[in-house]
Amino acid sequence: MSTGLWNLASFLIALIILIAVHEWGHFWVARRCGVKVLRFSLGFGKVLWNKTGQDGTEYSLSLIPLGGYVKMLDERVEAVPAELKSQAFNNQSIAKRAAIVAAGPFANFVFAVVAFWLVFLIGAPSVKPVIGEVTPSSIAYQAGLRSGMQIIRINEQTVTDWEGASYGFVSAVGQQDVNLLVESDAGLQQQIRLPLGDWKLSPDEPLPFKKLGFSPLSPEVQLELAKLTPNGAGEKAGLKVGDKIISVNQQVVTDWQNFARTIQQSPEIPLQLQVSRDSQTISVTLTPARKETKTQVIGFAGLMPVVKPLPEKYLTEVRYGPVDAIPHAIKRMAEVTKLTLDVVAKLITGAISVDNLSGPIAIAKGAGDSAGFGLVYFLGFLGLISVNLGIMNLLPLPVLDGGHLLFFGIEALLRRPVPAKVQDIAYRIGAAVLMCLMAIALFNDFTRF
Repeated sequence: MSTGLWNLASFLIALIILIAVHEWGHFWVARRCGVKVLRFSLGFGKVLWNKTGQDGTEYSLSLIPLGGYVKMLDERVEAVPAELKSQAFNNQSIAKRAAIVAAGPFANFVFAVVAFWLVFLIGAPSVKPVIGEVTPSSIAYQAGLRSGMQIIRINEQTVTDWEGASYGFVSAVGQQDVNLLVESDAGLQQQIRLPLGDWKLSPDEPLPFKKLGFSPLSPEVQLELAKLTPNGAGEKAGLKVGDKIISVNQQVVTDWQNFARTIQQSPEIPLQLQVSRDSQTISVTLTPARKETKTQVIGFAGLMPVVKPLPEKYLTEVRYGPVDAIPHAIKRMAEVTKLTLDVVAKLITGAISVDNLSGPIAIAKGAGDSAGFGLVYFLGFLGLISVNLGIMNLLPLPVLDGGHLLFFGIEALLRRPVPAKVQDIAYRIGAAVLMCLMAIALFNDFTRF
């Protein structure tokens, strides 16, 4: 299966699961509140499958899986027989209506806890937050960070892997500095104050701390070829698996990163390589193919190096029993919620640029990547997106659940519903704002991918 199809399939599976969870929350609470549910639908457009249950609810699956809805009996939408008026949504108390609306986002948070619980139950392999390369004269180097140090705490947040470290640094965006507790190879701990200055997140840099001058300790990438793309430039040049790169254009190659950079900077330009093969040195002429990206033209040779795994001492696996995993899952959900709220607040204040907004293409890529790594990573991705979906729906925009809750709050204060005309104007404004955000996210996706 091609990467595009894999990403699409993973995205659709994730989307259907999360939409089903969200709408089930509305449905379940509506039924418990005595409201008659007419239809439970996953997707929009042409109905592919439907069935009417014994409860009188029509369950349907539609062609376009980009949402769903729960249609309830409501006098504002259609005429309701006198004997069913007590089951209409609009005739319920404010508390019941609010509970029904809030149940969708709440279900997303509950699902996130379940997903993270499964992650901790199965076991999540990860890498300890040990610092790898530190760029000389960088902010990190001047602050005292050195290769081999392990980050123990970021501000008040204890971290055990690089995922937690990323959360910690994202939360610190907009601050003047961040306080780190680090531990050396010898086991000595020290506090380091790392100035942040005007440091901001960049959508082009997946590691938020790299611009500060340091990166995670990573597996050793060797100058030996592990795999060649069939019919690629490397194979056409006569390179073979096991070849070791010695030099390019008579310049000695010291690491794979510089070798790869040379290839990228040389589209359709012949390069003279010296390689070691079976204890002999041979010459090869490699002409990288031309590959166009969104912003530039680069060279591509179709070569993959041998990667030496990290030693066991740098690896960790977080795993708990069924009971012990529960509080850790709740804590992870709370951490992701706090991080997401921080990001939303910083998007509003400008501390984080709207260039960082991601749309369905980025989400699809994330779904495909996580699913490709394995079930535990896909579950973690589902938990993360579920929290984001819950928070997004609680934003006080009238077209979202949060907007309905805002109207209910105003109704409770004024002791009368918000006038229909005011609600209509608010819905139009909310829809316009949401469409603008979606347009920005889609634009960002197209420029990145």
